Amino acid sequence: MSFESLAIENTLLSVMIRFFINLFVLFVLIRFIYYRFTRKEEFLFSYFLMGIIIFLICSLLETVDIQLGMALGLFAIFAILRFRTVNYTVKDMTYTFTVIGVSVINSQANIPPPVIGAIVINSIIIITVYSLEIFLQKRVLSTLLIIYNRLDLLKPALKKELLKDLCDQTGQNIEKLKIRKIDIGKGVSELEVYYKEKILSQ
Repeated sequence: MSFESLAIENTLLSVMIRFFINLFVLFVLIRFIYYRFTRKEEFLFSYFLMGIIIFLICSLLETVDIQLGMALGLFAIFAILRFRTVNYTVKDMTYTFTVIGVSVINSQANIPPPVIGAIVINSIIIITVYSLEIFLQKRVLSTLLIIYNRLDLLKPALKKELLKDLCDQTGQNIEKLKIRKIDIGKGVSELEVYYKEKILSQ
């Protein structure tokens, strides 16, 4: 019996082979891509466990009378209910959907040839996510509201001096800013600054 034929059979050994492939893909996606670019430890447990449970449930769908679309809908509802009360960004939601999709694909899809098909599909997902993270990291700026007390530097001619002073005070590489409010009586202003966030590596 070849490895290719074993990978598409609905046996315990076949499920375990696909399970460890899925676990490896999840590890690369969550630990080496998501965590590297976000540094959010609070979602690592949820993402890993979500991917594992979804894979195992989908692997057993052939034994029950339930459509895959309904199962995906249930997973999506559970994910929204789980994260609706926390600080959950659009990127986090996208990773949730990606984890669900990867687990469903690895549990159900049998693209011939089985091994090469699984490698190609998972590689496309991983390369796409990583490429988008690299692209966005170079272009997306984070924002911060600052109460600033040097009104004399708010003149258009002193923009360079203003940016330099803000960079020195915040320790961030501020590239542009927007004046939201000026209170001459109190001698302060409210600035919205845009900067490239520094991601500290371990």
